[in-house]
Amino acid sequence: MSNRSSKCLYIIIPCYNEEDVLPITSTMFLDELMHLISCEKINSDSRILFVNDGSTDSTWNIITELSKKNEHFIGISQSRNRGHQSSLLAGLMEASRYADMTISIDCDGQDDIHAMEDMVDAYIDGCDIVYGVRNDRSTDTFFKRNSAKGFYKVMSKLGAETVYNHADYRLLSKHVIDELAEFKETNLYLRGLIPLVGFKSTSVYYSRNERLAGKSHYPFSKMLNLALNGITSLSVKPLRLVMSLGIIVSIISFIGVIWAVVDNLLGNTITGWASTVCIVCFMGGIQLMCLGIIGEYIGKIYMEVKHRPRYIISERTYNDEKNL
Repeated sequence: MSNRSSKCLYIIIPCYNEEDVLPITSTMFLDELMHLISCEKINSDSRILFVNDGSTDSTWNIITELSKKNEHFIGISQSRNRGHQSSLLAGLMEASRYADMTISIDCDGQDDIHAMEDMVDAYIDGCDIVYGVRNDRSTDTFFKRNSAKGFYKVMSKLGAETVYNHADYRLLSKHVIDELAEFKETNLYLRGLIPLVGFKSTSVYYSRNERLAGKSHYPFSKMLNLALNGITSLSVKPLRLVMSLGIIVSIISFIGVIWAVVDNLLGNTITGWASTVCIVCFMGGIQLMCLGIIGEYIGKIYMEVKHRPRYIISERTYNDEKNL
């Protein structure tokens, strides 16, 4: 236990167009970092690492100014907008060169910053992964709360291992990040990859607050895309469901053929187009749905085999050739 105390911590904060909230939350993050240093739970080499995800506003300028005012603020910038998961991975890989542990958290101040101390305590006690888990979803809208519950249930049914009510607020040890680097997926869904890495883990529970300033950069379309990415990245059960559906429809169709032949032999058939149109539309819809699911997986394979870089860092507020 003692050999895990006073280690170096990097707080990883992805940022995309956060000029409204960053001046507010940066002070809060620094206060928490200094508190942990004063308690001798982490050492003075610990840093707050902002990851600029190709922001089009003054976010990067704010990060560079913060780094000039206080050595505990540092930042890296992606060459273009690549998405939250890519920015988070960039921050983790960058921090693993210097830190013994990392805590990832969003910039908006909704996640309880004070839960970091409990995470560090769990790390000191021997845990390599500490998940930040929400106590409830009372601050969410009715639609978001129920769609999130539905998503976790679907993921569980499909056999994908995820932590209920956990987003990307978590502590990872350097050991975990080093092993995570061996996962080469281009289509990233870190909430599902982290449990696959393994190691001793626990959860810290907290209440989520309202966003302190600015507006959310995760509309329904992005949440839906993240959900689909998570399902197709972690499970092949949709493909098996397609096969099962095909078998069921084939059986029903075969029964229908027998029924049609028997009815014809008995002379009970009448001409009409309604039944034919219904069958054609039904079969066409099933086929298109199945092709869509298969196409989603083929598209993922297509992107994976290209082996494109998952992130590209264009700027840093520090000299990366030496330890900070």
